[in-house]
Amino acid sequence: MRYGQDDRESDNVEDRRGEGGPMFPFPGSGGEGRTVQIPLTGGSLGTLIVIGLILWAMGINPLELLSEGNFPQVQIPQSEQPDRPRPVARQSPTDIPGLPGGTAVHTEDDMKRFVSQVLADTEDVWTREFASIGKKYVDPQMVLFSDATRTACGVGVSAMGPFYCPLDRKVYIDLSFYDQLKRRFNAPGDFAQAYVIAHEVGHHVQKLFGIADKVQELKDNSDQAGANALQVRMELQADCFAGVWANLNDQVKKRLQPGDVEAGLNAASQIGDDMIQKRTQGRVVPESFTHGTSAQRVKWFKAGLESGDINSCDTFSNSP
Repeated sequence: MRYGQDDRESDNVEDRRGEGGPMFPFPGSGGEGRTVQIPLTGGSLGTLIVIGLILWAMGINPLELLSEGNFPQVQIPQSEQPDRPRPVARQSPTDIPGLPGGTAVHTEDDMKRFVSQVLADTEDVWTREFASIGKKYVDPQMVLFSDATRTACGVGVSAMGPFYCPLDRKVYIDLSFYDQLKRRFNAPGDFAQAYVIAHEVGHHVQKLFGIADKVQELKDNSDQAGANALQVRMELQADCFAGVWANLNDQVKKRLQPGDVEAGLNAASQIGDDMIQKRTQGRVVPESFTHGTSAQRVKWFKAGLESGDINSCDTFSNSP
């Protein structure tokens, strides 16, 4: 994608990286409660398990800490915490993110700038799109965090992957996910990274349109299989909205470069439920899908990308 250091960065980015573990409120005497800080920075899955055992010993169900809201169930393998990206010196003066032929691994400063620029582009596109139908777009915030952070939906951890919390209208991402996306999901490239952000912003668009609340109401009155099926349609629509954004953004700012579309389609295919389940458990369980198959994710991302029209993203009336 074509981004330079002079491109606008969003002001709606909150950087919590390196803040340490979130503060968990626990019941105390007199109903006032007490707060314990759990240091998760740099922790592994083994550390989380130990913490969970400590909480059980204290009479606290650790699962309740993750169920204060409705996190989208992003199916990122939890067998290991993603590695933190290592700053790497660029190999040449032209080896800069956004320039054709760039191959350098992004430093965290590079990545923060890049995701801020992508978020700025989503603000510009969706502000224009909402205005065209007589509505006002309200920008979401993006929170950068390390390992774990507090959200209005509960505790968010890196192993969940990027997610959107509808209760505080924020997108949460640990930038180390991008290293995981490249190494474990074989989906490298700037556009694949931008697609992830655009997908989560797509959930924000659903929230503003009232789609998210309506679907949550339907899920609350459905069995697990029905709720999963509704969530799949939600995720596929967010994929389609990401495609719409890429189309409209390129019309104005000419961001796309050769190979970007293929990278986006590859990313969509690599994180389909069937692909992830094959990779992590060796078998596919369709009734447990929450995001859709690789083919479905590619289909709907492509529908939005080719049309640039939100009306092409009705995943609820059409076959997923």
